Amino acid sequence: MSATVAVLPGAVAVRPIETERQAAPDRPGTPHAPPWTPYERLFMSPHVTVTTTRGPVLGEWRDTTARFLGIPYAQAPVGALRFAAPVPPRPWTAPLPALEYGPTAQRRPLFDVVPTTIPEPSVPGDAVLNLDVFTPDPAPGAGLPVLVWIHGGGYRAGSAASPWYDGASFTRDGVVLVSVGYRLGIEGFLHLDDAPDNRGVRDWIAALEWVRENIAAFGGDPDKVTVAGQSAGGGAVQTLLATPSAHGLFRAAISMSGAVMRPQRRRDALAVSERFTRRTQVPATAAALRDLSGDELDGLADVLLAPGPDGGAPDGLVLAPFADGELVPEPVPDAFADGTAAPVPLLLGFTRDEFSAVAPDGVPPEAARAVLAGSGLGPRSVTAYLALHEGLEAGPLLGQALTDATFRGPSLAIAEARAGRSLPTWLYHFVWASTASSPRYRGMAGHCLDIPFAFDLLGAQGVTDVCGDRPPQELADAVHAAWVGFVRDLDPGDNWPRYTAGRRATLVWDTSSRIADDPLRSLREIWAADGRDAG
Repeated sequence: MSATVAVLPGAVAVRPIETERQAAPDRPGTPHAPPWTPYERLFMSPHVTVTTTRGPVLGEWRDTTARFLGIPYAQAPVGALRFAAPVPPRPWTAPLPALEYGPTAQRRPLFDVVPTTIPEPSVPGDAVLNLDVFTPDPAPGAGLPVLVWIHGGGYRAGSAASPWYDGASFTRDGVVLVSVGYRLGIEGFLHLDDAPDNRGVRDWIAALEWVRENIAAFGGDPDKVTVAGQSAGGGAVQTLLATPSAHGLFRAAISMSGAVMRPQRRRDALAVSERFTRRTQVPATAAALRDLSGDELDGLADVLLAPGPDGGAPDGLVLAPFADGELVPEPVPDAFADGTAAPVPLLLGFTRDEFSAVAPDGVPPEAARAVLAGSGLGPRSVTAYLALHEGLEAGPLLGQALTDATFRGPSLAIAEARAGRSLPTWLYHFVWASTASSPRYRGMAGHCLDIPFAFDLLGAQGVTDVCGDRPPQELADAVHAAWVGFVRDLDPGDNWPRYTAGRRATLVWDTSSRIADDPLRSLREIWAADGRDAG
């Protein structure tokens, strides 16, 4: 009844066999019966087996996409491996069912009161270093371009199992999509005296190494890999560009609303580690933390980030990649400024409003100034920014400052630095405003709004809640086509010029999209006026 494939070197491509029970959603009998178990689905769905370097994995066809979910790219980070660098998985011989999403490092959403924009399931289990592969042609030699996706979530949350990251639209257009899970929060990024730094970054590199070694068996070309991500995932992309040991693992990059820790030198990470110990009374060591549960670690992270009597809470991105002087030699902005970041083609951009709607009422007037100064802008630039937004009340001003300090200003600085070296760069500004009924989203081009357009998944769970009942499919067609063109051809299309020092062409995504030359000039000039904190 199923289109299973014998375990052979590589994969044998078998198109799904149409059967009467192929699309059966429920068990026979009562209409309220539970869904098929993974074991039962082994005998009911069209399956395909691919042999990786560690062992065979068994996926299934959904329409024209072969899905392989929860494939381990490293051993479960438990016990002695809890805070260690990722270790390759032990080999196996029997086909490993890859039919359900694997465990996620997220144990609870980043925000307990306000739900996240993106549906982000938390899947229990220890083996969180896993990835998902979506492919239209799981056969060696297919030579398809590959998109590796790193999810966002502030480096503390997020889930590769989100329905917004399904690869069906990319496989439809001949692209293999790989979605990566990685360690978060304390486990991934807190400096510990007896553990390697930047463990989450090491996870990303390990996943990219897995792709290099295995993706050909799934129909992908290891020499045509583009790494992409949004928010913390976009910051992950920027970090990988600044990390020499990641160079050569991808040929292009996409950073959507990328966010990195600023400043992000080792001394800043050490200060965070010291604050962690002072506040929690728990030593910042792997030995002290190894036996704590994920929920207990999340609780300690909450204590670290909460306002307190010792000078207030640190920036929300302190549990994030930082320049440790070894794996990540220097802060990400410095790597772009001095030209040591990888010179691969880069597509980057942001939404117009990002965090503009998240600032609470009753914030003090000086809050925006503190955010801007904390991002590395000097006093003159902060004064120029506040003058540019004169008349905004404290709440909206703080929201705009968060948007520009976290996303738009730093991305413009990256585009400028690359343009100065004539590196292939494409910049976008997503301004289409949501028509959702919720005041949280309505009228805003907010954070995460562009993801379902890039993935062409306007019908996915939760999209209408964020975008409204009729998000423009024409815009999704255009954004998605640009992504596919970039991943496939290293160029998003003839109608989107590169960002250059002479023109600064920017694609403004809207119902009627357009190319604008230097549309954010005032913001760009402020960010370039006296640069980042060099200390």
